[in-house]
Amino acid sequence: MTSFEKQIAIVTGGASGIGRALCEELARRGAEVVVADINFAGAQSVATAIGARAACLDVRQAADVQRLVDEVVARHGRLDLIFNNAGIGVAGGMNELTIDHWRTVIEINLMGVVHGVAAAYPVMVRQGSGQIVNIASLAGLITSPGLGPYAATKGGVVSLTAALRAEAEAFGVRANVVCPGFIDTAIYENAIGLKLDKQDLLGKLGLPVIPARDAAQAILRGVERNDGVIVFPRSARVLWRLTRFTPWLMRPLERRMTARLRGVRRIQ
Repeated sequence: MTSFEKQIAIVTGGASGIGRALCEELARRGAEVVVADINFAGAQSVATAIGARAACLDVRQAADVQRLVDEVVARHGRLDLIFNNAGIGVAGGMNELTIDHWRTVIEINLMGVVHGVAAAYPVMVRQGSGQIVNIASLAGLITSPGLGPYAATKGGVVSLTAALRAEAEAFGVRANVVCPGFIDTAIYENAIGLKLDKQDLLGKLGLPVIPARDAAQAILRGVERNDGVIVFPRSARVLWRLTRFTPWLMRPLERRMTARLRGVRRIQ
C-alpha cells in the first residue's frame, strides 16, 4: 500500500501538463482524484481515462474553488490532498509587458494558489490532517530574466508556502512547494506576452527538459518525504544552490539567458 492509496485529492490544472501527469500517477497509486480545470472537456478526458471525477474550475474565482472543496468534503467526508497546480506562462521584457499581462498571471499563478489554500486549509485544520502542495517553479528561486511577472508569482508561492508550512505543523497539516526546472509541457506555447519557440529556446539554454510523467513522480516522492521545497532535476538544484550561496557565479548565465530569450522570441 502506498501513502496515496484511498487518499482524496484535488488537482487544479489537471487537464494537461504536470497536472495531468499528477492525476494519472495518483490514480495509479490508488488515490481518488478530482481533475479540476477551466478546460472542462480536457478534464473530462483525463478523468474518464483514469476512472476519476472531473470538475470545471477557474482558479481565479475564489467562490468556485471554495465550492469545489466543499463538494468534495461533503461527498467523501474529508480532503487529504490538494495540488494547487493551475498556472500560465508569461514571457517578455518588463518594458514590453502590459499591466494586463501582470494582472492575468497574478490572478492565476498567485491568487489561484491563495484561493486553493484559503479553501482547503481550514478543512484540514478541522480534520487534523491533510497536505497542501503548491506548484511553483525554479523561476521563483533564481534570477529569471525575461520572465519577470512569472517569476514574481512563483516567488510569491514559495514564500506563501513557507509561511503556511510553519503555521500548519501544529495542526497536523503539511505544506510543500514544488520548484521544477524545465518540464516538457504546453506552457511555452500557451504563454502570454511574447511567444517563445519552445524547441529553439530549450535548445539554446542547454538545460535538461523533463517529461511530465517523470516530473509527477519526482513531485510525489517529495510529497511522501514531506520535503518543504521540492526542486528537480539535479541541474535545477545546482542553479538554486549557486543562487543562494554564490550568486556572482550566476551573472554570466543570467546575461546569456537574457540574450538567448531575446533571440528566440516572436511577438504575439
